[in-house]
Amino acid sequence: MTQARNIAIYGKGGIGKSTTTSNISAALADMGKRVIQIGCDPKSDSTNNLRRGRSIPTVLDAIRSGKKIETEDIVHEGFGGVLCIEAGGPEPGVGCAGRGIIAAIELLKQKKIFEEFNPDVVLYDVLGDVVCGGFSVPIREGVAEQVYTVTSADFMAVYAANNLFKGIKKYANNGGALFSGIIANSVILPVHREIIDDFADKTGATIAEYVPRSETITRSELRGQTAVEYDPDSEQAEVYRNLARAILKNQEKYVPAPLEAEELKGWAESWSDRLLIKKEEETGVKTPSDALTAT
Repeated sequence: MTQARNIAIYGKGGIGKSTTTSNISAALADMGKRVIQIGCDPKSDSTNNLRRGRSIPTVLDAIRSGKKIETEDIVHEGFGGVLCIEAGGPEPGVGCAGRGIIAAIELLKQKKIFEEFNPDVVLYDVLGDVVCGGFSVPIREGVAEQVYTVTSADFMAVYAANNLFKGIKKYANNGGALFSGIIANSVILPVHREIIDDFADKTGATIAEYVPRSETITRSELRGQTAVEYDPDSEQAEVYRNLARAILKNQEKYVPAPLEAEELKGWAESWSDRLLIKKEEETGVKTPSDALTAT
């Protein structure tokens, strides 16, 4: 049996985590790798773009049905043979959103899904707004060996990445997963890259790849596809192939150094000031002195 690479990809809601994960899965499948993608977001839409926009029944749906669960009830094939699983979430207004992850992992082990399909890579697509309860299972239980985070230059995305670093640090000494890199998403301007690079430098993190915002993604997702399937010869598809190759090659695992709350606040304010000064230099319009926090 192949020793699978178990990788968790975290990111705040709306940052492009599922888009990124699905394109990595598609790229790996294109390389001939056996891939399982497990959606760990209660929205249960992680794998939609691997299945032409079609959603699949979730593990929690199967458990709630009360019927005997067969493999085909929870494992569904997507583009390139990627095996798609959605953990699911609780019924509206009831229970913990992270419960689906715990239940899914328990059931997959019970059903010996990994032994049956013998994947090369298992990707866990995990909501990273909060790293607690069920959402921390891929880290704290050693389910994944490597963790990546998808972030942009926006403060709340960086804030979520910093919280993830705190979770990794908390569980590192108890067999928890370690960090392997930042996936910088929606990088349009040089300053976006500068901000993410500076955050990485301050926290001792590395950059796995810079992923530009692209109309190819918009068009492909409107068709319910990954960029790798929709436009395999596009620059965007090649970005994801490069990222997939980098992930396969990357054996680096470490504990990042998260910023404390006041440090992160000060770091963010310093960048706000720098951007105001940069705008002033470019436009020649003087910024009111009280708009700067550091003078």
